[in-house]
Amino acid sequence: MGSILRSIFGCLVVLVCSTALGNELYQSAGEIPIGGEGGWDILTIDPTANRLYLSHATKVVVVDLGKNSVIGEITDTPGVHAFVAVPALQRGFSSNGKEAKASVVDLRTLKTISKIDTGQSPDAIVYEPKHREVYIFNHAGNSCTVIDAQTATVSTTIQLSGKPEFATVDEAAGRIYCNIEDKSEVAVIDTLKHEVIACWALAPGEEPSGIALDARHHRLFAGCHNKMMVMLDTNTGKVIANMPIGAGADGCAFDDSTKLAFASCGDGTTTIGKKHPPDKLTVVQVLRTERGARTMALNARTHRIYLPTAQFAPAPSPSPGGSPARPSIVPNTLKLLVYTSGGPIKD
Repeated sequence: MGSILRSIFGCLVVLVCSTALGNELYQSAGEIPIGGEGGWDILTIDPTANRLYLSHATKVVVVDLGKNSVIGEITDTPGVHAFVAVPALQRGFSSNGKEAKASVVDLRTLKTISKIDTGQSPDAIVYEPKHREVYIFNHAGNSCTVIDAQTATVSTTIQLSGKPEFATVDEAAGRIYCNIEDKSEVAVIDTLKHEVIACWALAPGEEPSGIALDARHHRLFAGCHNKMMVMLDTNTGKVIANMPIGAGADGCAFDDSTKLAFASCGDGTTTIGKKHPPDKLTVVQVLRTERGARTMALNARTHRIYLPTAQFAPAPSPSPGGSPARPSIVPNTLKLLVYTSGGPIKD
């Protein structure tokens, strides 16, 4: 009887939250065509310039979010995974996975100023503004390259316990949190000491990818490949709640003003959860996107979310005893899906 009552209560909570949110629940606001050939990965937003940066094969595509159109490219970034803008310095930094380097880019001209050696397979990037440092997480190298953004030189390299995925900055706490995918844990990096000071287990979450932070309330969110988002207390490092998400988890975001947490997945769903203080995380919407829309970026000013995807050709038949082949991307079909809590696509 107790389990039945709990199930009924859970359904009522979702219903009440959905009704209360009203126009906060997300719907399509259109698409922004990108085109070109090849795959894509992480996208980031520079709210100062109202720009979005999308890593795309060997380049970074620059999108004006006011015009909802491509306004430029940053080239010569082989196997690029991510790009982060540092508006205060008018510089940006990319992680070029195929050459184990980071490009230093002039944001005004989109031209490369220099390149910096990193560890093996540089992937996710974050900028830590207090010390003006860029952290590049080397997926195959099990390490993090720390770059002084002002001098464009390497400050240090931090060894990690496994393969890093996405990371997020907690400036007030002087920390960076990074998912360690193959260990199912979060590495906690002290930004003053440049060292790992803790590793937090994510169980029941497994193989984390995306990560997001509610710094004000000391809550951390990790999207995991066993179809679960977990919420941790950053004061204790303990998992205190979880919610179901889709398959192929990758991106995560948290909107501080709406208290909504997002987990975008390659199966064509983005699960949106509402954080109820202090320890509840409830699904309020399973947003149907498109297949392959696994990464995302949140514009905190407009509350819009952006997810890249493309059309896929039928996958070839696997060889006898072989693994299923990955479908190829149809050229010139890459686009950004735009979703909003209300209003037209134009800002």
